[in-house]
Amino acid sequence: MFPEYRELISRLKTEDLHFARLFDRHNELDQQIKNMEDRILSASHEEIETLKKEKLKLKDELYALLKAHAS
Repeated sequence: MFPEYRELISRLKTEDLHFARLFDRHNELDQQIKNMEDRILSASHEEIETLKKEKLKLKDELYALLKAHAS
């Protein structure tokens, strides 16, 4: 995710608790969605879609924070 901000992401994960929490939650959702799609965890299509929307919202928030810190 956002390879152009790799260094900034590394720095913000240690310096910005809010960013770190969002980043960790995004990764948790990503893994959970993969597990559901691979049928490791049971879930309905609607549940998966809900998690995907939450993940996308977090990604948008992370991108906004990255752009703000990059300026």
